[in-house]
Amino acid sequence: MLIDTHAHLNFNAYKEDSFEVLRRSLDNGVWMINVGSQYSTSKRAVEMAEKYENGVYAAIGLHPIHLETEVFDYEKYKELAKSKKVVAIGEIGLDYKPEYASSEEKQKTVLSQQLKLAEALSLPVIFHCRMSHDDLIKILSENGSRTGGVIHCFTGAWKQAEKYLGMGLYLGFNGIIFKLNLDEIIEKTPLDRVLLETDCPYLTPKPMEGRNEPSYVKYVAEKIAKVKGLGYEEVVEITTKNAQKLFRIPASPAGR
Repeated sequence: MLIDTHAHLNFNAYKEDSFEVLRRSLDNGVWMINVGSQYSTSKRAVEMAEKYENGVYAAIGLHPIHLETEVFDYEKYKELAKSKKVVAIGEIGLDYKPEYASSEEKQKTVLSQQLKLAEALSLPVIFHCRMSHDDLIKILSENGSRTGGVIHCFTGAWKQAEKYLGMGLYLGFNGIIFKLNLDEIIEKTPLDRVLLETDCPYLTPKPMEGRNEPSYVKYVAEKIAKVKGLGYEEVVEITTKNAQKLFRIPASPAGR
């Protein structure tokens, strides 16, 4: 069994066939966490997960690129988190890419609000971080990472990875490792701190093309095994245990 810890079957890219893709993934032994980026996609992730006893889970949160069109409503997200299928707050964080209009201070304020929600609910956090690692590290160093979490789609430097790992966080790797040379990071990161993800529909791994999906996470596992000089099955076993531990996902057969 593999766990795609960061999927977006709740996005419009799968509007016509989300459950077909989901079923194909489960049939191939791939479980998933569908991750929200605003209230609508968070709610959709929860609704999808609740249709399955096991194998499909949800994360809820407001992504920094949506701060100009949506206000973070603590109580609405808290209510959504009452579902037993919600296993994390995310994806949340910082994004300093110039074309995104939200100020850095506004992003930090909303991140702080969502970290408080995660702490109140005792849920781990899925962090989005683009061009902003030093600020995120500073925030987490000052406030602590009380509930644990993962740096999704990590593309930073090893010195930044070391700091995250020193805080007890995991690093998430996906198809970006086929586009950027992250071999040093992968080699140095202990396998028990690695999580597998697709970020589908984005970042399709080689040799696949077109729209990404959770079942393609196996190619990420194969690449990590090759870089670390380990067997594929070992990578699958350890990373699955990592996901189960962080997100408190039970080890049982996929549901209906």
